[in-house]
This record gives sequence, C-alpha cells and structure tokens, in this order.
Amino acid sequence: MALMENKTEVKQFILLGLTGAPEMQILLFVMFTLIYLINVVGNLGMIILILLDSHLHTPMYFFLSHLSLVDIGYSSAVTPKAIAGLLIGDKVISYNVCAAQMFFFVAFATVENYLLASMAYDRYTAVCTPLHYTTTMMTTVCARLAIGSYICGFLNSSFHVGDIFSLSFCKYNKVHHFFCDVPAVLALSCSEKHTSEVILVFISSFNVFFAFLVILISYLFIFINILKMHSAQGHQKSLSTCASHLTAVSIFYGTVIFTYLQPSSSHSMDTDKMASVFYSVITPMLNPMVYSLRNKEVKSAFKKVIKKAHFSIGF
Repeated sequence: MALMENKTEVKQFILLGLTGAPEMQILLFVMFTLIYLINVVGNLGMIILILLDSHLHTPMYFFLSHLSLVDIGYSSAVTPKAIAGLLIGDKVISYNVCAAQMFFFVAFATVENYLLASMAYDRYTAVCTPLHYTTTMMTTVCARLAIGSYICGFLNSSFHVGDIFSLSFCKYNKVHHFFCDVPAVLALSCSEKHTSEVILVFISSFNVFFAFLVILISYLFIFINILKMHSAQGHQKSLSTCASHLTAVSIFYGTVIFTYLQPSSSHSMDTDKMASVFYSVITPMLNPMVYSLRNKEVKSAFKKVIKKAHFSIGF
C-alpha cells in the first residue's frame, strides 16, 4: 500500500533532445529543417516521377516508390516534433502522443526493413534469372510482398508499443533522446522490465536478421552469377543495378543493428542518439539521392518531366 502511495503515474514525458547547449539549438534547427525538407521533396518527387513515367512501372520502381513513402512516414513521425523542440523549446510530449510517435516510427522502420529484403529478391531475380523475371516478379507477387511488409511492420509495432506502455512509469519522465525511441522510453519504466528487454532484443533480432539473411543470400547468388560472366560490360551492368540498393542497405542496417541489438546495460544513450539521427533523419533523405543520382532511367524520366513542364509553361 505504501508503495502504491509513493508511485506517481506519468502523464507526459520531457524530451531532452540532442544537446542542452543553447548555442547549438539554432544550428540543429536549421540542419534538421533543411534535411526534412529535402527528404519530403526528394521522396515525394520520386513517387510522382515513378507514377508519371510508364518506363518506371517495373517491380524495382514499384518497391522504390513504397520505400520513398515509408521514408516520409517514419521521418515525419520524428522530425517535426524535434524541429519544434529546437525552435520554441517545446520539449514536452504527452503520454499518448509519445506512444503514437513510437508506434508509427517502429511500424515504418520495420516496413522499410522488409521492403529492402523484397528489393534484394527483385535484384536477385533480375540478375540470376533474367529470362524468368517477368513471370516471377508479376504484379500480384510485388503487391503481396509490399502488403506483407506493411503487415509485418504494423504488427511488430503494435506488439512493442503495447508491451512497453503496459509497464508503469513513475516520477522520472525525462526521455534521454530527441524522440520516443523504444530503448529510451523503456529505460524510464519503474516496472520489472527484464522480460520486455528480452522480447525487444529477440523480436528486433528476428525482424532484422530474417530480412538481412534474405538480402545476404540474394547477393551471394548475385555475386556468384557475376563472377561467372565473361563480359566486362555484363559485370558493370549487373553491379550498377545493385550498387544503389547495397548503399541503402549498408546505411540502414548498420545504424539499426548498432542501436537495437544490444542489451540495455551496454547502451550509451548519447551514442544511440547520434546513430538515431542517421536512420531516422538522414537515411530517409539519402535514399532518393542514392537511387536517382546513379540511375540513368530516373535521370531520363526527370528530364522528360522537366521538358514537358517547360513545354506546357511555354504554351
């Protein structure tokens, strides 16, 4: 009874942000705002470009359009609140809004995890079985892979958020982060949380390593196939179709594995925050650049759209 009287349930959290140094606030505000604008414009532009150009109505660009949509989604779950905190010092986030932010961030991040695996399978089919590509990667197959990615993402998020917010949060409500990330919020609970930590590591490990295993196996077969090619042009063409995806995979999985797949006792929140900036803010901005700057088809489609727009304005 005395324990219950001393326990105060938290109604809101305080996000401590990336730094408490006032001189850094404006710099971080400008940086986050520019990155977020580039992210939204770049990913939205990629989606529109893919919709407008019939030459981009292929499985690879179908997955890329969903990747762009997801990048906007999980960045938007985090960045606007972070920008508001930097601009007006609003660091308070309600209990329910914190849960919603975590839900959408985890959901979209998990969807991206499985979309990257689907894209790896698409690249494997294109390089290793090109004659059967159109029959293997049919519209229905692509749709099922995309829908499956969303289902896995939102189920995973529902489980994590439901588990974490079923715990008790007492007097301490300061989140050592710039958004309601899973490890940072879990660390605040005054409940026995060993089981939740084990569940977090186990499910996160399964999601990440299952998708990562699909990617590794796909690229293992791709590289074996490339080594068998006698044409240097064939080598270059095959590698160029995979280079952008490999870059995106390296950035995404490097930071996610570093942040989530370690016990809470090994976590350094300051280090985690820096890693989180990459996968929650910077990676969504980089993806459209990675896929467009090295891609002739995207460049060609962009030039066509510019020419049409110029023609329309001219007349």
